[in-house]
Amino acid sequence: MEKRIQIGVIGGRRASSEILKLAEEVGKEIARRGAVLVCGGLGGVMEAACRGAKEAGGTTVGILPVGQKSEANAWVDIPIATGMGIARNAIIIQSCDGAIAVGGQYGTLSEMAFAKQKGVPLVSLKSWVFDESVVSVASPKEAVDRLFQMMK
Repeated sequence: MEKRIQIGVIGGRRASSEILKLAEEVGKEIARRGAVLVCGGLGGVMEAACRGAKEAGGTTVGILPVGQKSEANAWVDIPIATGMGIARNAIIIQSCDGAIAVGGQYGTLSEMAFAKQKGVPLVSLKSWVFDESVVSVASPKEAVDRLFQMMK
C-alpha cells in the first residue's frame, strides 16, 4: 500500500471570514489530491480546513494541544490528544510532508519556523513571509499546486 501524502494546514484559532473561506478551500484542494490534512484540530483555520477536506471526501488528523480527544473540532477524523499545549506545533510539522500557512499569528509563525528548520516545504497564503525562502501565493489552488511542486 502506498503511503499517503500528509499536508499540514496551519493558522489561527481566530480568523476573519476571508481567511476562514481560504482555509476551507485549501482543505478541499488537499482532499481532491488524495492527501491527508494534518492540523492542530481546534477551531478557526483548523476547523475550516478540516470542513473543506471532509466536504471533498478527504481524511483529517488533528494533533491537539489538550489531553482530551473530545475537544477536536467536528471535522477531525483522527484526533491525537497530546496534552502538550503549543509544544504540539512541532509534532504537527514533524508529521507533514509539506505545510500551508493560512493567516495566523505567533503560533503559526512558530510552526512555519519549525518547517524551515526541518526542511519541510512551506507555502504562505495571506500569512507570514519572513525571508525569500517562504513561497507566498494568492489563492488556495495555487497554494496546493505550488506545495505539490515543491515536494517532488
